[in-house]
Amino acid sequence: MESVTLKTVRMELSVPRESDIDEIFEACQDAATQRYTTVPSPYTRVHAEEFIPRVAAHWAEGVHLTWAMRQGDALAGTIGLYRLDGSGSGELGYWVSPWSRRRGLIVEAWKAVIDWGFSPDGAGLERIEWRAVVGNVGSARAARALGFRYEGLLRAGLSGKQGRDDAWIAGLLSTDDRAPQPWPVLTD
Repeated sequence: MESVTLKTVRMELSVPRESDIDEIFEACQDAATQRYTTVPSPYTRVHAEEFIPRVAAHWAEGVHLTWAMRQGDALAGTIGLYRLDGSGSGELGYWVSPWSRRRGLIVEAWKAVIDWGFSPDGAGLERIEWRAVVGNVGSARAARALGFRYEGLLRAGLSGKQGRDDAWIAGLLSTDDRAPQPWPVLTD
């Protein structure tokens, strides 16, 4: 599959490139990024260097599609659709650099990726899943804001650096209206 560039009001989403290595390395030193995502811990510069060609290979295979979230010259994070196996579903994953958080960028990027993911001219998906380590409230709020429906708790559902973590799971169907839904695990 050829890589695709997506544009939002404030960002361009495009394939990570070698010039992103320093910012990727720096962002992935963040304790929350290492706790709540699948990035290696400790995260070395070699990890960032290996990430670039791996993303290109995954795009070519059409299985894991990762975009760099760029706001001007700054790397705001990465976002992707993963586990695309031809079944009509995929999983949304991301990390946001510490200096880009709490500015609504992830909701903006998610919207572009979700729109592309459901589009017949994009991935043509019918379902997109979101999963997060229990306690990742910021991610849960973003998913809720985009209309993901909370579907439950997966006991020991995610494998991480500390072993297995319980996970929240939510789903969004291409036919859903995307209005925010109540989530029993969020009190606000």
